[in-house]
Amino acid sequence: MGLENLLSWMSNHVAVLVAVIAAAIASFSALISRNETRKQRDLQAQNMRHNVDAQSLGWGNACIDALNRAAMLARTRQHQANDAGFFQQRVNMMLALQSLIERGRLFFPAPVDSKPNGLGAPPILEALKLVYHEIEALSRQGGPTAANSADFIEDCRNLLVTELQAHVDARRAETVIERVQDRPAPQRVASAERAKALKSILKSRRPGINLSDQKETVQ
Repeated sequence: MGLENLLSWMSNHVAVLVAVIAAAIASFSALISRNETRKQRDLQAQNMRHNVDAQSLGWGNACIDALNRAAMLARTRQHQANDAGFFQQRVNMMLALQSLIERGRLFFPAPVDSKPNGLGAPPILEALKLVYHEIEALSRQGGPTAANSADFIEDCRNLLVTELQAHVDARRAETVIERVQDRPAPQRVASAERAKALKSILKSRRPGINLSDQKETVQ
């Protein structure tokens, strides 16, 4: 088909050409719009995950603080001035733990099939419940768990920390690790050596001290 014939054909089919071009533009625009919509949804989902992570980490930090206070209360209870003061601290601790348990249900709902399988509450909330009952049974002097209440509470705290770490978005954890590893090697080595030196000093100051992070409750 010569140029003259082509131009003649185009002039006779202008409406068809316009319709084809308009359809192509519309299809291209729809494709771009769909891609942008998908990107926006992905961004919103990512922001939501980060927001949930931030809120659950804030809740987790409050739990760690509460369990540390609970362990210290158990460890020093015999030094309290009187029963009234001890009981008030125990009630305050139980209220704090109950509040954390209820707030935790927003981040860690029980599985739908928890009852048939006997799984109960998620382990991270179970740890808080166990500490609640341990504090509830605590007395200022003696008691069946007098020797190891604090150790038991610390075991529950370690379980909570492990579960909280597993809950955090893996990409956020990778970012934190990368940030730590991005420090210059000499700084990381110097910090590790300093920590090692301080550990040796403490061992010399306190012979027989147990510096293990993992302690099991003595039954």
